[in-house]
Amino acid sequence: MKIVVRAPNWIGDSILATSAIESLSKNFPQAQIWIAAKDWVKDLFSSCDFIKGIIPLPATNGFKSLINSAQQIKKLRFSTGVLFTNSFSSALLFYLAKIPQRWGYSRDGRRFLLTKGIVSKREEGGPHQANYYMNLITGLGLKASPPHLFFSLSQEEKTRAKEMLLSLNVDFNQPLIILSPGASYGPSKRWPAEKFARLATLLQKKKKANILIVGYQDEARLAESIASEMPKKPISLVGKTSLRQLAGLISHADLFITNDSGPMHMANALKTPVAAVFGPTDPIITGPFQEPSVIIKKDVICWPCSYRECPYDHRCMLGIDPEEVFEACINFLK
Repeated sequence: MKIVVRAPNWIGDSILATSAIESLSKNFPQAQIWIAAKDWVKDLFSSCDFIKGIIPLPATNGFKSLINSAQQIKKLRFSTGVLFTNSFSSALLFYLAKIPQRWGYSRDGRRFLLTKGIVSKREEGGPHQANYYMNLITGLGLKASPPHLFFSLSQEEKTRAKEMLLSLNVDFNQPLIILSPGASYGPSKRWPAEKFARLATLLQKKKKANILIVGYQDEARLAESIASEMPKKPISLVGKTSLRQLAGLISHADLFITNDSGPMHMANALKTPVAAVFGPTDPIITGPFQEPSVIIKKDVICWPCSYRECPYDHRCMLGIDPEEVFEACINFLK
């Protein structure tokens, strides 16, 4: 039996789905489990011992790309395809690949493309996205373990990350605090750069912390804005790490301070303490799933919303002061 799993497209969602994919593998211990994933998330699964192989999918969603991917998947002769995505196009991909059994949530008008369509019941086990993925497993009539976040790193990956930090003159006698000020969804989820800078300065002065900023290449200007307002310049590796290199760095951190983002879930899966600043989104659904973590948010009348850019005064984020976040962080640094 060969099963191909269509992984979610976002880093955070893929991490939240990994526990459910592991449960799927335990239900079919003799089966080969493969992952079909976009290039920017595929490396999340490269160290999972229950994954046989990974099929990279192109970034574009055009019809030509869809046909090419379907042909590639068809050659591998899968018996079953399980969709952890909700899109019509992902179900069409497995249909065109002529996979006999196609399982997933009946969403986005794709029920006719599935051989087993499950009605979404997000409330079972709680509204968190990790439970939503696990509910697909139970909805299929399979046994499911309680969801838990994990991220497997080799000792070699951890060692290389530590060597990188030492080459950047990180003093391991002092706390290492990583800032992740970006958010791919849009600026509405980003705590302002000047507030990150004030918080980082507090941590340097009061906790003698090493400050490291991470993020994607297109967040370089954001990191520069933070660094420009700090008396003692932080280390920036924005745009300079692969996904797994970033995970290695996070594994050595004493604290990870972040917006609602994919790296937030990566840190949470690595069991690095997380301080998450939330604005327009609901932490009950997308917040850190497990301890150690703390959420800082303000209750405002327009919350929650789905705007990528705030059309008003961004009060959900602007109302959060650096001193407030600092107080939430110090419990992890004693």
